[in-house]
Amino acid sequence: MAGKRKAVLVSLLRYGILSASAAAMLLPFLDVAVGALRGPAELLARPLVYWPHDPAWSNFARVFRELPMLNWLFNSAVVTVSVTFLQLATSTLAGFALAKYRFLGRATLLRLVLAAQIMPFFLLVVPVFLVIRFWPLAGGNDLFGQGGSGLLNGYLALILPFSVSWYGIFLMRQFLLSIPDALLDAARIDGASELRILFTIVLPLARPALVTLGIFAFIYQWNEIIWTMTVTRASPDLQTVPVGIYLLRSAFDDPAQQGLQQAAIAVSTMPVLLLFLLLQRFYRRAAVSSGMVG
Repeated sequence: MAGKRKAVLVSLLRYGILSASAAAMLLPFLDVAVGALRGPAELLARPLVYWPHDPAWSNFARVFRELPMLNWLFNSAVVTVSVTFLQLATSTLAGFALAKYRFLGRATLLRLVLAAQIMPFFLLVVPVFLVIRFWPLAGGNDLFGQGGSGLLNGYLALILPFSVSWYGIFLMRQFLLSIPDALLDAARIDGASELRILFTIVLPLARPALVTLGIFAFIYQWNEIIWTMTVTRASPDLQTVPVGIYLLRSAFDDPAQQGLQQAAIAVSTMPVLLLFLLLQRFYRRAAVSSGMVG
């Protein structure tokens, strides 16, 4: 009886800690949503009025009426979906090669992949910008990359620099190591080509890792601002949601506009929250299978 009581107390304690942690994680999102419903008077009220007496639901309508939110969302969707797809493709192919093929220099390539994860992207902003700017035969450039703007005035400038993920390659490689070599060898004996093995055997088994990598890539790219802001200064029509909200910060300094700011942030976070809630069950499965957790 005492053991049963102890087990119940341990379960209650465990679920209590998990519930408190979940509430702490959700609190910032709740604060943004509630802040979007406050009017100017409630934003300036002291003591602070947390829950508005007269919710300003019109702030969400103003986001689409007074800001180019639809254009920002469209640009974010095009760039994020394209980058996510490319990272899944390149990470799967490279991870499969590093996990299942024996070739000269494989260990060196794996070390390079691990070392590349140490270098933050902002250190490469200038050289990558120059490569995009002087891309040959694009944007009016000649064969030597002179005379035009290269790829700067299109979506490719926002997509190409993020088409390969070193972390994604490592994640897929670790996961694919768990697939038995005997299974692939049996398919080869039956006459299956390498592409057929990849698409009919490897990819279905690697679905948890693919979904996890897709979530990581989507969230990162949706919130990416440094490179996007650098490129879109000359092309405002390509601005994404984070850049658009950031560049409007001067207007948000006015207390009367803070509700609009909060509403814009709430709208911009909805796609990421929905994606995470729909696919979160794949996180743990992929992490355990790839050896990323103990």
